[in-house]
Amino acid sequence: MAGETPDLVASTRARTGKGGARDARRRGMVPAVVYGGEKEPLAIELEFNMLLKRLRAGRFLSTLFNLKVEGEDDVRVICRNVQRDVVKDLPVHADFMRLRRTSKVALFIPVDFQNHSAAPGIKRGGVLTVVRPEVELIVTAGDIPESITVDLTGLQIGDTITISSVTLPEGAKPTIDRDFVIANISAPSGLRSSGGDTEEEEETVED
Repeated sequence: MAGETPDLVASTRARTGKGGARDARRRGMVPAVVYGGEKEPLAIELEFNMLLKRLRAGRFLSTLFNLKVEGEDDVRVICRNVQRDVVKDLPVHADFMRLRRTSKVALFIPVDFQNHSAAPGIKRGGVLTVVRPEVELIVTAGDIPESITVDLTGLQIGDTITISSVTLPEGAKPTIDRDFVIANISAPSGLRSSGGDTEEEEETVED
């Protein structure tokens, strides 16, 4: 399982419709709806500054949240849409989908590079160049991995690590069909500048 799923705190919205939405915005809130999971849609509102901060942090639409609403059971949700003001580009409404433990969802999973000291290429002064510190995977909501592991043991200068060379958690698969690059071990800068024998592996594998 992944580490702690971040909480997203909201409150129920007493008034719905356009009037209720305008009222929420006047109070510094963003109206939203939670749907799915074989339950009735739930009208909620989120604190504007909190939502804006999370949006600016990135990956909001691909992050699994633990939604906490007073008077309701906690539920895992993922945001499916954020409507923005066409002039100010600020959030004015959001849609969240409830997830079952068996639901499939696309999330960005961090890549954990291990055994640097066991890579001959790094010992010789090579540099681990990370192309993708996170990989978007389709995973089961009830079994989200904290990270995927890349073992650097035995890798030489010029070696490239692609997604096909990584053992993924059971049931997980990449959202991209092609064999894309995650990282490579490039030659030391001095060797590169002197025209040393380096391989631009990432260019041969990934456009």
